[in-house]
Amino acid sequence: MRQRLSSEPDRYRGRRRVPTPPRSRYAAVVTTAFVGAGIVALGASALPDAKDVSPTVLDELKQASVTSQDAEARANNADRPSRDSRSKDSAEPEVWLLPLQGYDFNSPYGVRWGKMHTGVDLVAGEGTPYVAIHDGLVTKAGWFGGYGNAVIVQHADGSEAIYGHSSAVSVKEGQQIKAGDQLGLVGQTGHAYGTHLHLEIHVKGQPVDPVPFLQERGVDIKLQVEAIYSEAASS
Repeated sequence: MRQRLSSEPDRYRGRRRVPTPPRSRYAAVVTTAFVGAGIVALGASALPDAKDVSPTVLDELKQASVTSQDAEARANNADRPSRDSRSKDSAEPEVWLLPLQGYDFNSPYGVRWGKMHTGVDLVAGEGTPYVAIHDGLVTKAGWFGGYGNAVIVQHADGSEAIYGHSSAVSVKEGQQIKAGDQLGLVGQTGHAYGTHLHLEIHVKGQPVDPVPFLQERGVDIKLQVEAIYSEAASS
């Protein structure tokens, strides 16, 4: 058995000694703790306590928020009519066009050879394409008695356009078409003398003179001028 050294105290037997830090380090730690506590105390004293805020101030803040929201709502309501008017202004206007380009205006509306000529004749070469003068629904596409091969288009305002003496038609009954869509080819089918497009306009089931009717819509069929938009013609 190993003999215990007389210089080894009993209280250190079997234990690991931990070195003791110098007293200067203790002083630094204590000083830092006191300084940090002082800063926290100063910061806390600088912040306002919710209990110290005046109720009048809170009410004023709430009222200011409500007033701001009301002002924003009034501004949005005031701007809505202008937005609606811009939407209406941006709506696409009605378009009216010439049925042909480069034709000869031959026979006007009126009495001819002792009989009523209920349309106008536009002379053009055989097979020249012709187009719709306005949007509408095709109610007839094919043979139509003395009109020969014909296309009839009913417009949204109730008026109708009849395109007669075609050598061929390019649309079908029940088809929705737009102004400028090809309807057929110029010919001389039916009761016709020479190749031409016979154009009639009916309002409430009765034929009217196509010249003034189209002029009111920005199209001069005699001068071969189309304004495209009726607003441009009225300005």
